[in-house]
Amino acid sequence: MQDFSYSKPTTLDAAADAFEGLDDGLFLAGGQTILPVMKFGLAQPSGVVDLSGVADLVNVEVSDTMVSIGAMATHAAVAASADVRRALPGLAHLVGMIGDPQVRNRGTIGGSLANNDPAASYPSAVLALNATVKTDKREIAADDFFTGMFDTALDEGELILAVSFPIPEEAGYKHFPNPASRFPIVGSFVAKGADGVRVAITGAGPCAFRQTEFEAAFAGGLNPDAIKDIKVSDDGLNSDIHASAEYRAHLINVMTRRAIGG
Repeated sequence: MQDFSYSKPTTLDAAADAFEGLDDGLFLAGGQTILPVMKFGLAQPSGVVDLSGVADLVNVEVSDTMVSIGAMATHAAVAASADVRRALPGLAHLVGMIGDPQVRNRGTIGGSLANNDPAASYPSAVLALNATVKTDKREIAADDFFTGMFDTALDEGELILAVSFPIPEEAGYKHFPNPASRFPIVGSFVAKGADGVRVAITGAGPCAFRQTEFEAAFAGGLNPDAIKDIKVSDDGLNSDIHASAEYRAHLINVMTRRAIGG
């Protein structure tokens, strides 16, 4: 790992100023991905701006219609929130299954979304719940945020502040875990809201995506039998030592039915 400068600002303005003063800087959230990447020399920033000191980014707020999670809220904090478990139990369940206790106590929603790992759990909830990603520059709709493997709609230096999740009528999540990392080989989040049903899949493709054929099948209600006979194409799905594209296609249907109790 090469030398780099380090700063830990306590305000958003100070964080922005610190980043702008760097030739090739990066923001540090939980560090679950970027630190190993730096150790391997795959990223060599001139400086790191640690966001863990910015108190405004850790709030978790719940209203009658919305769950808002600050970008630096850890997975453990969200999973432990009684308000989140009451208002959006499907989301609390998802967050409580991320990685292991060490990962959950360091990892953050902002870091997870900005990194956009193909096997990250949070993106499926963002898509299925039609969440809004709020940054220091704008608000980004869920359907516009994830653009490809490790790629998002964020501009260089754009900072996630919070994510707002509308509270659905019904929601559920289930994933098939990698036996080593516990991250999803395939995960499915299903949510029924005022505008209908949304189904989002993670782990199967380059990034999370909506399974629109399932959404149409669930128009009459969240009945697992409605999709039982739908065969998912494996075209464009991931294939690795853990699971073939064909097997991931099979798991998409199985995990979706299990997400709603099937």
